[in-house]
Amino acid sequence: MSQFIELGFSPDLLKGIQSLGFENPTPVQEQVIPEIFGNKNDLIGLAQTGTGKTAAFGLPLIEQVDLNQNTTQVLILAPTRELCIQIASDLEQYAHYFTGLKIVPVYGGASIESQLKALKKGAQIVVGTPGRTLDMIKRKAANIGNINTVVLDEADEMLNMGFREELDNILQTTPAGKRTLLFSATMSKEVARISKNYLKNPVKITIGKQNSGAENIRHIYYQVHARDRYYALKRVADINPDIYGLVFCRTRMETKEVADKLIKDGYNADALHGDLSQAQRDYVMNRFRNRTIQMLVATDVAARGLDVNDISHVINYNLPDELDIYTHRSGRTGRAEKSGISISLVNYHEVRKIAQIEKIIGKKCEKHPVPSGEEICQKQLFNLIDRMENATVDEEQIAPFMDTVNKKLEWLSKEEIIKHFVSLEFNRFLDYYKNAPDLNKKANSSRAKAEKVGSSGRNESRNVRGKKNSHESFTRFFINIGKKDGIAPKNIIGMINDNTHDRDINIGDIDIKDSFSFFETGESHTGKILKAFKKEQFQGRQLQVEVAEERKKGKKDKKEKRKKKRA
Repeated sequence: MSQFIELGFSPDLLKGIQSLGFENPTPVQEQVIPEIFGNKNDLIGLAQTGTGKTAAFGLPLIEQVDLNQNTTQVLILAPTRELCIQIASDLEQYAHYFTGLKIVPVYGGASIESQLKALKKGAQIVVGTPGRTLDMIKRKAANIGNINTVVLDEADEMLNMGFREELDNILQTTPAGKRTLLFSATMSKEVARISKNYLKNPVKITIGKQNSGAENIRHIYYQVHARDRYYALKRVADINPDIYGLVFCRTRMETKEVADKLIKDGYNADALHGDLSQAQRDYVMNRFRNRTIQMLVATDVAARGLDVNDISHVINYNLPDELDIYTHRSGRTGRAEKSGISISLVNYHEVRKIAQIEKIIGKKCEKHPVPSGEEICQKQLFNLIDRMENATVDEEQIAPFMDTVNKKLEWLSKEEIIKHFVSLEFNRFLDYYKNAPDLNKKANSSRAKAEKVGSSGRNESRNVRGKKNSHESFTRFFINIGKKDGIAPKNIIGMINDNTHDRDINIGDIDIKDSFSFFETGESHTGKILKAFKKEQFQGRQLQVEVAEERKKGKKDKKEKRKKKRA
């Protein structure tokens, strides 16, 4: 393996790289950096999340910026504000010893005025989300007419999120002679379309098998009844006392429900979803990064671009509808050559999906039984003893209190002191799991009736499904396309984004049937949804979007009319 010093960087950039502790480039960096330095060809890089793509394109582009020019020379587009901020922050760290380099991030959910001021002062590199970048171009604040390079990072995610129109509009305003670098974890049809339309004879670099899972990630699944899913999640958390993980749910509502239950039961958890403001999101992410939060419950959309090191576990509370997304989720752990575990809670109707996932990631998923109460108690007891054994003792600080402590405990023997200590810390687990049911039974699942108290003496909600935890009422819509049309929830979200041009719409549950589907949005957006889809087509078919309850009522009225005619 080569070292960064061999790749042709200037002393100032090497100094920044070395100050961050980087020595050897990752495989994607080893292949992409010489390609960017060596020629002006367009490039497609297929690599999983967490493989070091930002440094792969960021380092050589910083090196090639003309610091004597105050105009924008590089535009980097990313799907989420989180990733946008992260890329800009990484580039600034790489270029710490450069003088005169200006990098400006532009993204929604933050003050547009401060971003406008920053752009007016000049920026050689602009990092932006598609929506806010297009807005800045229309305001003539971002001038990309003379850029020499555009980077599309996580292109598949941008397209999945419904940014196709914004990307087309941005790319059409860029100079014909620019270089385009496209990075993606998957080569979907939409990514192929973008590359065909906007890239010229691109060099293609694939790191590992396309869509494959990282070699240092173990894939485990637990088979449970859907109604016992939350109880299984708690047992996964309890059998891993030092868990630092991401829990993925399908919808915003489910994310809120699961996080609320975990918090109520005393776990260090919180939720990350699209309803949060930028300030709320930053607050949650800061708590997660400093490990105040052990389990972050998130939707796929909210977690895109999330860059956190040392995540020990990724938990699929539900398997994603699009199984390719599984690789994105699992790629959040096992980074920087460290090991990680991807866990899936699978109900008895979803087991067939495991074989499909194994085909995608190119490795076997291990089936494990849901941990028993006895196993969890044993694991927690050993963890308690390890923590006590490894606790740092500051003799100077505790010395003034030791005489009092010794007098207070002199009536107890060494063995009795240990018993009291263990009981004090451990009785809660023993009480909770004393009559814990077996969640592995296929028939007549107990629904975890015995689990009424959380694993730290915490009260447990008996409502497994829960209710929608939102102050906003929801409208349920019917749409006349479904699985037979190749539709998945991400497509519905993309259509809502594309047709309404409003990404603040609160989207609830999405239910895909064979030939039709249902989706929910905030009630206040009902009129906007109906108007947006009124004249829209899909694959040559007229889309039909109606309020679901009205549709049922209409059918009932027609039946009544037919009865009257017969009479």
